[in-house]
Amino acid sequence: MQDYEESVSFLGTWGPFQKRVFFLLCLTSIPGGYNLLCVIFLLATPPHHCHIPAHSNMSQDWIEASIPVQQVSGGQPETSSCSRYKLDLVHNLSSPEDLLKQEGCRDGWTYSTEYYESTVVSEFNLVCSDQWKQPLTSLVYFLGGLTGCFVSGQISDRFGRKPVLFGAISTLSIFSSAVAFAPSWPVFTVLFFMLGLGQITSYIAGFVLGSELLMGSTRVLFSSLCFPSMYVLGTMMLPATAYLVRSWRHLSLALAVPGLACLPLWWLIPESPRWLVSRGRFHEAELVLRSAALDNRVEAPYVIFIPANVEKATSEKVESPSFLDLLRTANIRNVTLMLWLIWFSLNVSYFGLSFNMSGLYGNPFLNYFLSMAVELPAYGASCLAARSLPRRLSCISFTLLGALALLLIQITLYSHPAVTLTLVLLGKFGIIAAIGVLYMFTGELSPTVIRNTAMSSCATFSRLGSSVSPYLLQLAVFNQFLPWIIVGSLSLLSVLVYFFLPETFRQPLPDTIEQMSLKQRFSWPWASMPPPKDDEKLAKDQTTAPEITCTTAL
Repeated sequence: MQDYEESVSFLGTWGPFQKRVFFLLCLTSIPGGYNLLCVIFLLATPPHHCHIPAHSNMSQDWIEASIPVQQVSGGQPETSSCSRYKLDLVHNLSSPEDLLKQEGCRDGWTYSTEYYESTVVSEFNLVCSDQWKQPLTSLVYFLGGLTGCFVSGQISDRFGRKPVLFGAISTLSIFSSAVAFAPSWPVFTVLFFMLGLGQITSYIAGFVLGSELLMGSTRVLFSSLCFPSMYVLGTMMLPATAYLVRSWRHLSLALAVPGLACLPLWWLIPESPRWLVSRGRFHEAELVLRSAALDNRVEAPYVIFIPANVEKATSEKVESPSFLDLLRTANIRNVTLMLWLIWFSLNVSYFGLSFNMSGLYGNPFLNYFLSMAVELPAYGASCLAARSLPRRLSCISFTLLGALALLLIQITLYSHPAVTLTLVLLGKFGIIAAIGVLYMFTGELSPTVIRNTAMSSCATFSRLGSSVSPYLLQLAVFNQFLPWIIVGSLSLLSVLVYFFLPETFRQPLPDTIEQMSLKQRFSWPWASMPPPKDDEKLAKDQTTAPEITCTTAL
């Protein structure tokens, strides 16, 4: 396996075959990005108050006076969302000042239609006594993503990258359409879980497939800039669509369109030859490579893989990697546990930021669009860092920037809305750039035989972080600044863990678990990395593969 890139070097790095794979795989990232934050718009909570029935024969002034006014965070007065003055007493009073006794919203609620025509919350009345169902629904969606990550990595390493990629895209299209016809909240929740199964799975499978099909600078450009940029384009399309389509059922149907458009690409994107070789399926790998040589108008060698190596590989039983292999030996176990902690912490911060955007002033569609648009320069920054800076130094710098911005928000939260929004965007920039470098870092730390499983396991913990993020908003009941303190503190925790990870910048890309870097003690991120040890004979023969780089909003 260590000679793979040398064996396929006759293809070059930027021929018609690579161009086709490059652009088509970039398109497959759009459905996942388009669905990423659908939970925010489908489960949006419009301003609401108790409904006053028409038969009450009350004037508009009395209707307004029937709704109590209370103080909320920041000292701002706000009409009550869950109570009203008792209507049977209102008719017998001479002035609104005599109102005292209150009751619940016995006749339902009236929802503002300023921003949303209807949402899941307003249609199924997930407010007041049923408000707990809102974060639970978000939790179920992200648990679907967690389950998809856990299962898809092993399926991809066993059955191939391509089936998992298009299976995940099909799942997105089918269940985003199905939720539009949900007759009740329990049915919606079950379908929402199924929708979550395909969201991040499609991105991971596309990234791994592209990083194994492409080589050299083309791979770096694909995974560090173009692939994630198209993903962000999908996330930016969602607020624009939600602005135009204000009904949650129609928006759910719109979520299926990008996935349906990508399904015909099955016949244009090949399976990963590198994965086929790792499974001992040399004949199929050669068919893909010879077809690519025809596209590139280059002549393939008569024998692509050295017969001696082929016979040795095929004579040995190809063992299927499993999730437990990530914890079996000391070198991979220590790295895996640290990566899981970092992925969890950063994604709590990322999704906590996204959910807390609803508490900021201004147009929600514009706020979310800006929060997505800031990811583009973050991807550019992580791409530049990937080319010239050590991995740990890049991760520490970006994460620290995000953490400091988030901790400063408590100073300006209510007094300076524009400054608060700027700090939120700066924090989002730092967190996304750090996740981008971390994604690259994870790919370089993981060996080829178990790379998809390793990355999917990290995505599983990222989804575990996103699962708890909806509940961060609930902590504001105890302290209005508590959600921002938590996301900033978790980012600082990640900074400390980075110091204990091995550096991979300009190091050989491991193909087997035995080739992974041994556990490294604490060291400063700017310290120079020693060359591979002389006694590691296999590492000597291994060609130094180009860095796998990728950025994503997991």
